[in-house]
Amino acid sequence: MPTNVLIIQTAFIGDVVLVTPLIQAAKDLLAADLVSVLVRPSTAELLYNNPSVDEIIPYDKNQKQKGLSDLMAMSGRLSGGDFDVAFIPHRSFRSALLAWLARIPQRVGFSSSGGRWLLTRTVPYESVHEVDRNLSLLPRETPIEAGAYPPALYPDDGDRAFVDALLHRQDVEPAGTLIGVNPGSTWATKRWQPEGFAEIVRRSEQELGARVILFGGWEDTELCQRIALLSGGTPLIAAGEAKLLQSAALVARCSALVSNDSAMAHIGAAMGTPVIDIFGPTVTEFGFTPYGEGHCSVQRDLSCRPCGSHGGVSCPIGTHECMTSIGADEVFSVLKERLSSPS
Repeated sequence: MPTNVLIIQTAFIGDVVLVTPLIQAAKDLLAADLVSVLVRPSTAELLYNNPSVDEIIPYDKNQKQKGLSDLMAMSGRLSGGDFDVAFIPHRSFRSALLAWLARIPQRVGFSSSGGRWLLTRTVPYESVHEVDRNLSLLPRETPIEAGAYPPALYPDDGDRAFVDALLHRQDVEPAGTLIGVNPGSTWATKRWQPEGFAEIVRRSEQELGARVILFGGWEDTELCQRIALLSGGTPLIAAGEAKLLQSAALVARCSALVSNDSAMAHIGAAMGTPVIDIFGPTVTEFGFTPYGEGHCSVQRDLSCRPCGSHGGVSCPIGTHECMTSIGADEVFSVLKERLSSPS
């Protein structure tokens, strides 16, 4: 029987990376004729070239399409798509409402969804990795082998050519060691200290003979410039220069990535790069560590952690000890250990 599948994930960049296993599994295991994915315009690029995605539907819910009339217009568009089932890993009320208004016969989401009463089937939101949690939305009888569907991104030849040109301009030796560093995050309390990242840059250059690439969006440019200055070194600043799939192609060239708990950590893991991620206000038990083998997490066991599901603008108790107590020596030691481990 033909199956048209809609997947709704209008959260952040990392959430879209972590929904790619569900996309592929829906295409493969349900033998879906059509897999459409509803995402924010800012994250749509992550799905370009994905062989399991038949249609990307941008929904600018926080800007140009945030009104009730826009919601109704989008639901009307979806109702014309002849979708048989909607998988809704995003737990917002609006996501469930959209599928309900579109009159999609099967609407599957988590029991903790804000619009759970609008769903036809709910699945427990369990304490497992987000990838496995999302895959649990598939029909119960669907056999899924552990680890069979990791996150995946698909930079194209143009993205790789951008990387070649960028590295050439910076006189990066083709055979040299590249270390990625991602100091930004949407949430201020999830950012490790700039001085710590600067020390990683300095020691990577001096002790490992590596070139360092500072990743981030345009909003992280000033932070990366400050880290470069503090390090006294010559890192390559890619923040604000590379688009999402260009960043994916660039991090794929790195031997390792040191990152806050943020989207870039998931992009790195999706490209097969070992990730050392630093957790502060959130904890690994939430299920948002880099997926797969070869990654390491650095965190502190404190009674105040976790202080929220995402992080925040400032530390609730004013210490930010979850980050300030993590030293550069520890992170650099983990980085060296990762580089010396068999791949």
